[in-house]
Amino acid sequence: MMGRFLLCTLLVASIAGCGYTTGTLLPAKYRKIAVAPFSNNVGFTDQNIQGIYVPLLESNVRTAIIDKFLFDGNLKIADPDKADLVLSGSLISIAQDDLRQDVNQNVQEYRIRIIVSLTLTDTAADKVLWKEPSYTGETTYFLTGSQASSQSAAVDAALNDLATRVVERTVENW
Repeated sequence: MMGRFLLCTLLVASIAGCGYTTGTLLPAKYRKIAVAPFSNNVGFTDQNIQGIYVPLLESNVRTAIIDKFLFDGNLKIADPDKADLVLSGSLISIAQDDLRQDVNQNVQEYRIRIIVSLTLTDTAADKVLWKEPSYTGETTYFLTGSQASSQSAAVDAALNDLATRVVERTVENW
């Protein structure tokens, strides 16, 4: 009798599953996305800005996001006139903050943050699905030691973090 109960319990548990899925949560009507060129709204002439200058960063943001959508595979990249969704945005800021200093006050570790504003629009309904006024990708990097890296490598890592977050926000937030 106990064996049957255990068998039935295992059968029900295996049929029900645990609720985890690797599939997309996107509605079926969304299969193609266009990523519009980003504008650059970084105020490099502002004296209070903690930013660093990276040429063509707004273009690199767009490329990183497109690459991450291609890697993810849930949405196909399309031209705006053929896309179900359009992601548009602007580069707001790139900042480098000191995180750690040695005893002589020399910076040993930095954090780089890339901040963008984003809007996702349903093209068929001409409706904004979500808007993020300040979306951030970031990383830290060391100047010395076994984990030392360059500023440009850190910018690339922050771009990758931003792109990953954007794709997750788009694909998983349904």
